[in-house]
Amino acid sequence: MIIPFELNGNMVYIDSNPGERLVHILRRRFNLLTAKEGCLSGRCGSCMVLLDGKPVPSCIVPVFQIRNSSIVTLEHFSATPEYHDVMEGFANAGVSMCGFCDAGKIFIAHAIVSSETRMSKDEIKAMFAGNMCRCTNVDDLVAGVKNAIALRRKRTNAK
Repeated sequence: MIIPFELNGNMVYIDSNPGERLVHILRRRFNLLTAKEGCLSGRCGSCMVLLDGKPVPSCIVPVFQIRNSSIVTLEHFSATPEYHDVMEGFANAGVSMCGFCDAGKIFIAHAIVSSETRMSKDEIKAMFAGNMCRCTNVDDLVAGVKNAIALRRKRTNAK
């Protein structure tokens, strides 16, 4: 089955078994290694990507579901101002980055920062429930997200 989709801003076409997992396509066919094979059940966050702008665990996405969609991996996202807002916010809050769960933490934080909804501390904590890695205290993640929100506002309002 030929499956067209946009990957990191470029249109690509793959011939694949429709049930193959997106994480395997990204790693094996495109050598995009920031989406890591962790739990393979969508609970750890290590394989997180943006699918049509929303964070999803790529280990539970069968490739047929990405037809005509846009996929962004951490390799591409790391060159954006939005990434730098999140990373600076995390750094200011002392958030640890272990390398295993980075994609999950970054993309979830990005979704929160980009949201039009003001979230409470408990709602932000709940958003990170799918990140099983415990390299960072959840209160530090909340503080990092709040820092990133302030940085994003400052950057976008300065224009």
